[in-house]
Amino acid sequence: MKSEYRATALDPALLVVQLLNGVQLGLLLFLVASGLTLVFGILDVINLAHGVVFMVGAYVAASTFLHSGSLLLAAAAAPIAAALLGLVLDRLVLRFLYERSHLDQVLATFGVVLFVDEAVRTLFGPAALPFPLPASLEWSLPLPGGTSYPAWRLVIIAGGLVLAAGLFGILHRTRAGMLVRAAANDARMLEMLGVDVRRLFLLVLGAGSALAGFAGALAGPIMAVQPGMGDNVLILAFVVIVTGGMGSVQGALLGALLVGLVDTLGRAFLTDLVRTLLPPAAANEVGPALASMAIYLLMAIVLLIRPQGLLSVRRAAR
Repeated sequence: MKSEYRATALDPALLVVQLLNGVQLGLLLFLVASGLTLVFGILDVINLAHGVVFMVGAYVAASTFLHSGSLLLAAAAAPIAAALLGLVLDRLVLRFLYERSHLDQVLATFGVVLFVDEAVRTLFGPAALPFPLPASLEWSLPLPGGTSYPAWRLVIIAGGLVLAAGLFGILHRTRAGMLVRAAANDARMLEMLGVDVRRLFLLVLGAGSALAGFAGALAGPIMAVQPGMGDNVLILAFVVIVTGGMGSVQGALLGALLVGLVDTLGRAFLTDLVRTLLPPAAANEVGPALASMAIYLLMAIVLLIRPQGLLSVRRAAR
């Protein structure tokens, strides 16, 4: 019986599918975490409301598609609405928190999460909003071993890779990117040199919110578009940031891919692997529990080895 479990856990075809799922989840998390880590790196602000920006992006995309039938229009509307929401939140909440403690930032932005979640529930109802895919994307790519992979998940991977490449290109090959990286290292020194760090922060906040909104649009067809859908994504995004290193976009990408792969592979294979060591009844209880803790164990191991994260940015004392 144990050999049967071992064969299932090492099934190459299933492994390929789950690796793709891990990369897809990791790229979605990177789109959410990249803006969040830059906001923290530049202004040292913990913004829990970033998760509702992801949710609003999904709602705007789903609503636009249901009313227009155009997936391109939905994909364009989501980041625009998310960027506007991010700037409105800055105007109403975040600008009052720059010099406050992290505890104040957490409490204030958590209040924003509760408010926006209830506002969305009031406007759209508690039930999930449907977000069907167009017929042109209702197909799967055949893979070796007799399995297949959904086209929309391939779109998510491709879109995430393109946006990640574009973001790295902007950060490392443009003046604006140079200023963002400098602000993440020492925002006060940059301000003393005459750079309007406040305007730079608004640029980063708007771009980061747009990326989170676009991630919501990408995730909408494969997730339930419902109130609170951004909460779990936000938790994963913070795990990504802590693992990769605060303020580092490269660290966010590395951390996101690690978290995505560990979470996906753990949920797919860990129970079967535990069955090689424990009786089936015990494995069915221990395996899912370990799988749900896998990303937090990863974060703990990284922090034990490198407390600053894998690729943290050196920051001046604040």
